[in-house]
Amino acid sequence: MAKTFALQIVTPDRMVLQKDVDSVTATGVAGEFTALPYHVPFLAALSVGSLAYRENGRLNYVFVSGGFADVTAGKVLILAEAAELPEEIDIDRARKARERAEARLAATRQENIDYTRAKSALQRALTRMKLGNVPQAAGLGRP
Repeated sequence: MAKTFALQIVTPDRMVLQKDVDSVTATGVAGEFTALPYHVPFLAALSVGSLAYRENGRLNYVFVSGGFADVTAGKVLILAEAAELPEEIDIDRARKARERAEARLAATRQENIDYTRAKSALQRALTRMKLGNVPQAAGLGRP
């Protein structure tokens, strides 16, 4: 019985990641789930958040913004609206996005602002900042 399975993370622009992994943990709209080798097939809508995968016992993360997870016995295919590896995350850009989102949320009472959209932008910025600041030595991101 295989101890690993294929993980593919794809966006409309590119293949972000393609590896054989031990496990995958992601946040779906119905809650967090973990897929292991020979998992029962299912399809899940994804939320904004970090996707964790274990490769050779080492834990790694990828930023994922929406999309779907197609889990089968030998593969997890992530079709994401956006996805970034920790080393690809621009911390300054994420910080500015957080500031813009917080300003929009603060202005919701004075202006006609889309609260849900601003809240989602804030969540994306915070997740990017979190993953972009994780040290590589721990197997979690930047050197």
